[in-house]
Amino acid sequence: MIPKTRLLVTAAVCCATLALGACGGGGGRGADPSSGASGEPVAGGEGRILTLSDPRSLDPAALGNAFATTAVVGNALYGTLMTDPAGKIQYSMAESFQTADAGATFELKLRPGLMFSDGTPLGAEAVKFNWDRLRNPATAAISRSEASMIASSETVDDTTLKITMVAPVPKYAQAVLTSSMNWIASPTALRKGAAAFDADPIGAGPFTLKSWTRQAAMELVKNPRYWDAPKPHLDRLTLRAALDSGQRYNTVLTGGADVAVESSWVNLDKAEQAGLPTNLIPTSGGIFMALNTRRAPFDDIRARQALAAAIDIDAFNQAVYSGTSEPVNTLFSKSSPYYSDTPLATTDRARAQRLLDELAADGKPLSFVFSSVPTTDGKAIAENIQAQLSSFTNVSVKIKLIEVTELAALRTTHDFDVIVSSAFFQDPEPRLWTTFHGSSAANLSGLDDPALDESLATARTATSDLERKAAYETLQERLAELTPVVFLAQAAPSAVSSKNVGGLVQYGLGSLLPEELWIQH
Repeated sequence: MIPKTRLLVTAAVCCATLALGACGGGGGRGADPSSGASGEPVAGGEGRILTLSDPRSLDPAALGNAFATTAVVGNALYGTLMTDPAGKIQYSMAESFQTADAGATFELKLRPGLMFSDGTPLGAEAVKFNWDRLRNPATAAISRSEASMIASSETVDDTTLKITMVAPVPKYAQAVLTSSMNWIASPTALRKGAAAFDADPIGAGPFTLKSWTRQAAMELVKNPRYWDAPKPHLDRLTLRAALDSGQRYNTVLTGGADVAVESSWVNLDKAEQAGLPTNLIPTSGGIFMALNTRRAPFDDIRARQALAAAIDIDAFNQAVYSGTSEPVNTLFSKSSPYYSDTPLATTDRARAQRLLDELAADGKPLSFVFSSVPTTDGKAIAENIQAQLSSFTNVSVKIKLIEVTELAALRTTHDFDVIVSSAFFQDPEPRLWTTFHGSSAANLSGLDDPALDESLATARTATSDLERKAAYETLQERLAELTPVVFLAQAAPSAVSSKNVGGLVQYGLGSLLPEELWIQH
């Protein structure tokens, strides 16, 4: 098992090479110069990266800015406005993003002279176009919940954009950098339509598209107009999806790939044993089963509580992760200032069976479909839940496989009973709001509870950690009582590389920065 004491690094080491962990925005053993290639970055060469899914489109609105949703593609093509290494905002294409009124309005200032890869300027109007587009209900945007917090925007000058919020969001920068708002595409290219844009996506990132064979490989080449020269260090990237975790690990181990975006605790454990560099982001929250409260069977609280009481999380960890994961017992880790020992769920087989029997007596025996992505972990999670519930009566579970790229559509169709999602974070704001607030488009469970919503609003605007802690204690109590989700394990937003790879850097929610990668030949 990965020794937990080795997952944390000092802020100094964190700033050196990684961005996403115990240091707030970046952490992991790959940040240690003794792990992986050491010395000065080497220019040139090709980086072969394995991802956890294939993008359905290169439109930034359709890309998710997290480790499991091809964030590396967005970073490669569009660059970043900002990142968050060492637990604080670090600006890249943006020079600043400030509020003078506790989050009621913000002013974004861009670096002067930014250019898209086709040589056209990237200014405040381009950011306004992209952000307005994301919050437009007509746009199929993964990050609409984050963008919809904006009420209006106006360009002040060529490099300055002012936004007014629907309600104050003091930590809105976190919503920007953990969503596709962080990526700005050419408005001219986007106006040409989806097919034309996918063939020639124009951004200002470190790489440009050379070719893309769907369900096969994407080839990228260095962007000579990238603002942060001499980065990127590599001349070329080849990206392929590897859904099977065993294949993903073995490909890196045997030299068939240089880097793998990773989600598997088992693979991280194997990499630790083999001495491969890894980056892991310790976070609060984690992976959960979202229970759709909008329709039967989980519109009945007894069905949700029965499922939560039936699942043995320790048995789940052994079956799915060979005991290598960290279970989620509380919403916040013990290192968080908002930690409370309020358990999110307690295994109680007798209570679970009693609730299942009550439902059956009312003519509603629990029967549902578990929608799962076809990754190794995804299938293992669904199959273990199905197996655990098979030891109870008056419950049946069917598994339906769906593609990772279909997950975004479920935010609008809500056509599921149970699906795996996540809420993991360094700072809980605004991640918990977008996941659990009744008005949020990203609230997969659909639960709309006034007390829960009030706790989120109080935590958002609180001026002290003590006040926020009290609000989050109320949130945890409501989540435990109403059970819109069942937490399963801590997330493993991470990356694994060959020993000759340097610059393994992530930010936000496990978003790999390809411009930092270099290979010692």
